[in-house]
Amino acid sequence: MGFWHRLLERSAVWWITATCVIVFVVEMILLAANPENIKYFALSANNIFSGMYLWTILAHMFAHGGFFHLLINMFALISLGGLSEKIIGRRRFFWFYMLSGIFAGLLSIVLAGFFGFGFWEKVFGSPQIYMLGASGAIFGIAGLFVMLLPKMRFSIIFIPFFSLPGYVMIPLVLAIMWVSSIFAGLPIGNVAHFGGFISGLVYGYYLKVKYRKKVMMLQRMFR
Repeated sequence: MGFWHRLLERSAVWWITATCVIVFVVEMILLAANPENIKYFALSANNIFSGMYLWTILAHMFAHGGFFHLLINMFALISLGGLSEKIIGRRRFFWFYMLSGIFAGLLSIVLAGFFGFGFWEKVFGSPQIYMLGASGAIFGIAGLFVMLLPKMRFSIIFIPFFSLPGYVMIPLVLAIMWVSSIFAGLPIGNVAHFGGFISGLVYGYYLKVKYRKKVMMLQRMFR
């Protein structure tokens, strides 16, 4: 009884991270058997608009395109999610994370499905490509911090000695990634990142208005 109670009391970040790891292991096993099994995990505008594999709107948030992809996202999730969960609470954080990831995925398939052709394929992605990863929801957490704690400094994982306030760093990283992927043809889910970021800003603004005094106190702690 004590073990199960302690397990259920784990943080939302712990549960999300554990789910991502488990899904990744299952995904790798199935892909080793048949690479086409990616359609059961990843989000595709063509599939969704055809009414196929609709569960990938949720599943894509927990699947990843390789160990390094998983490692980077889980590092960001644990780094940002832990503090975010302490600030807004476990239940609120869980639903915010899930809805941010779902919105990021839906925005990706809508823009790719309607506009991802010709040159705009480089901007919005192609309806034929597969999208997967937790980064849309993670950028939602970053957007939340930009609204609630705009002066909190962020650094890039590969450049830890360089940091900027969140309201500068997060939009800058989004812009650099988007422009780089357009010119270099990198398979980056820019629309998902942007969608998650917007959802974080919107929810952060709601919390800022509803809990104005608490947010002001919080901001004084993170000057």
